[in-house]
Amino acid sequence: MTQHLTQSPQFFLTAPSPCPYLEGQLERKVFTHLSGAKAVEMNDLLTQGGFRRSQNIAYRPACETCQACVSVRILAQEFKTSRNLQRVLHKNQDLVSSISNTPPTSEQYLLFQTYLEARHHLGGMSDMSALDYAMMVEDTHVDTKIIEYRKRGPDSFITGKGEGELIALALTDQMADGLSMVYSFFNPDMEERSLGTFMILDHIERTRTMGLPHVYLGYWVHGSPKMDYKTRFQPQEHLGPQGWQRYQKNK
Repeated sequence: MTQHLTQSPQFFLTAPSPCPYLEGQLERKVFTHLSGAKAVEMNDLLTQGGFRRSQNIAYRPACETCQACVSVRILAQEFKTSRNLQRVLHKNQDLVSSISNTPPTSEQYLLFQTYLEARHHLGGMSDMSALDYAMMVEDTHVDTKIIEYRKRGPDSFITGKGEGELIALALTDQMADGLSMVYSFFNPDMEERSLGTFMILDHIERTRTMGLPHVYLGYWVHGSPKMDYKTRFQPQEHLGPQGWQRYQKNK
């Protein structure tokens, strides 16, 4: 008897649980593990197919009665900065973004905890320890970057790095066709800076500089006001039954 070995991933389905975005809805997720020599290639394919990554897990919604979660990606090379977004860039012109080449730090974890306590204190990540945070960052088989945002220092134009306190951070996957923003957080006391928006603008510029087409933002949830910000970055594509198609936000 001949055995046929396959490298195809195995997919699993979670049990129903309350949806964190839409009241009264139940969510389920289909997921698979990302590991081994094909992890980078598999992460690219799955992200392009509407999956998100968390550590070594790739997942996407598989809800039985709802299809509100829609994968979003920005067309970076065609992106035009609106007046409102230009104001965000102006407010943060004193910040420098740079890729951290060190392991996760206590400074990062303290900012992470401060952000969760202010924005998601009842969420599933609120009780994460420093070790849990380090695992979130380091437990991966794909090409992941830590991008830090700090105030500009006198030598920033030489070193390319900021020298002030850590203000924001993005955990980002480098993909063959662009960047995927896995998770980001920031100082919640600096709300006037619109740091979440600023980090997306920075990722668009990084992607343009690399000559790549897409910035993946994860899911826009139709009917969830806190997800509406994702449609501000035009032009963008949404993943539907017919594949990726352009989405135009109603004025």
